[in-house]
Amino acid sequence: MKRIADSTVRRLSLYLRFLEDFEKRGIGTISSDELAARGGTTSAQVRKDLSFFGSFGKRGLGYSVAELAARLRQILGLEREWQVIIIGAGKIGAALAQYHGFAQRGFRIVAVYDSDPAKVGRSVDGLVIQALDSLPDEVKHQPADIAVLAVPATSAQEVADMVVKAGIRAILNFAPHQLQVPDTVAVKAVNMAMELEGLSFALTNG
Repeated sequence: MKRIADSTVRRLSLYLRFLEDFEKRGIGTISSDELAARGGTTSAQVRKDLSFFGSFGKRGLGYSVAELAARLRQILGLEREWQVIIIGAGKIGAALAQYHGFAQRGFRIVAVYDSDPAKVGRSVDGLVIQALDSLPDEVKHQPADIAVLAVPATSAQEVADMVVKAGIRAILNFAPHQLQVPDTVAVKAVNMAMELEGLSFALTNG
């Protein structure tokens, strides 16, 4: 399969949420026009996004809500549970550890790490904060699929190197620092300042 753009993957996630809402409301079929209207895009874009993964729906009848939702869960890898660790038990890390919405989507927080001795041993939503230097050994016993980095920019690369060396192949980075990792490791950055700048642009330019 050729590389799928991040924007396409984000739209697939949105489509899935809309479909799950339709399921709860007892709606059996949906058209690309209806999906597009909910997602603020066009029906042509919806069809293009889905076409990367095969043929869906029937002309004139639309998509089966249940079938398309199930297929999108499969495409997005949501048919299994993913083990997630959080590195950094500050305000952002602690808030993420306590967010139960992750578990509802199949992402289970299995450990929280920090380099601050004052935080190690404390509990966050039932998880005892572990020393960061114990991560390599702990991951051997409790493998993790995804590492969430909620650390200062000055230590982000060092922590990312540790994560990669431990065999974790996906990183969600909250630190304002561009990480350098091997091509075999997937990285997604969450930059709150840039998101706010996008909103300020929208407000400034109407």
